[in-house]
Amino acid sequence: MKIVLDTSVLIAATRSRRGASHRLLTMLPSPGFDVALSVPLYMEWMAVMSRPEHLPSGMTATDAEAFLRYLASICIPQEIHFLWRPFLRDPNDDMVLECAVASGSRYLLTHNVKDFSGTRTLGVHAMTPADFLRLMD
Repeated sequence: MKIVLDTSVLIAATRSRRGASHRLLTMLPSPGFDVALSVPLYMEWMAVMSRPEHLPSGMTATDAEAFLRYLASICIPQEIHFLWRPFLRDPNDDMVLECAVASGSRYLLTHNVKDFSGTRTLGVHAMTPADFLRLMD
């Protein structure tokens, strides 16, 4: 099964080692699911994760880039041949949704589930990392 990770999941995973986001990332690579990633989504990950306000204590922008390069290396690359925009209120959320639809991902993991309302009509279920981990158990 394929999933897509919203940037909010990466931020949460780097801020706390106790949460579901961190647990999810420590499972990668996983025999139970693959993470799909498009170039636009990767560029958003890089832009957001390298901001000083999102860097955990002791981590530099170079560390964040190395982490994201590793994460990208274990993801399934996904090209986008169509745009669903505008579908959601935030264009950056549309970019995440486009990756999910193009890759045939069943789940889009985010901490902003309400921002992805209506995605089920496209066959994509937005849920939190905690809900996804419960589903996997």
